Amino acid sequence: MFGEAGNKRLGRRRLLAQGVAVFMAAGVLTLAGPGASNAEAVASTCSGRPLKTVKFATGELRVYKNRQYACAMTVARKPGVRRVMSISLQARGGRAAVDEGHFIRQAGPVTVHALNRCVRVTGSIAGISRSTGWILC
Repeated sequence: MFGEAGNKRLGRRRLLAQGVAVFMAAGVLTLAGPGASNAEAVASTCSGRPLKTVKFATGELRVYKNRQYACAMTVARKPGVRRVMSISLQARGGRAAVDEGHFIRQAGPVTVHALNRCVRVTGSIAGISRSTGWILC
């Protein structure tokens, strides 16, 4: 239908489109890669407004809240070394959402439904733990 010249043009267009797609994907990865600020990467993992921050020797426990959900994470003060971390978030009357393991930067985020419910958050880094008690009551 297109003849030999038409097929060559379609092949070039397809190759050009693939090249542009690869170039764009590489640009997106570069923007979100290791050059991105740690503060931006950590702060954007929980939605909602920051509600409470509990600082301790090895890091901090961060709690966020939007209308229906509470979100929490434990963030290391000096990231880069793999260590034992955990985060537990429990709404009153419900089961705790837990994330624990060996992490470099943070444990979590964990989220629970907390519309009109108190929540309790406990986090630990390298054996040092802190808890908020019941909050949002």
